[in-house]
Amino acid sequence: GTGMGMTAPVSITAFPAEDGSLQQKVKVSLRIPSKFQANPPCPSDESIKIEERRGMTIYSTQFGGYAKEVDYVDYAAKLKSALGSEAAYHKDFYFCNGYDPPMKPYGRRNEVWFVKE
Repeated sequence: GTGMGMTAPVSITAFPAEDGSLQQKVKVSLRIPSKFQANPPCPSDESIKIEERRGMTIYSTQFGGYAKEVDYVDYAAKLKSALGSEAAYHKDFYFCNGYDPPMKPYGRRNEVWFVKE
């Protein structure tokens, strides 16, 4: 019953298949605004869980536009290529992040994050 407004980023945990495409299982995460973090409201939907995300070091790339799955897959491949074989990061998942509301037509920000091991 508590409205928290839009938060950014909206973060989708992507699980890549062997060919680089994304598996059908996804996890969408929304940041709880600072004023609610000490005592977040309890979700009324059982499929919604509150979890704390630990601090992490990431490798990231940024791009603009209205991001689709193919864009995240493409930029994840570019980031993987840029990192080469020397960088140690989790290969079984990565984060697809969007920072803007749907009605913002220009200057959109999207990111792909690989989590450093």
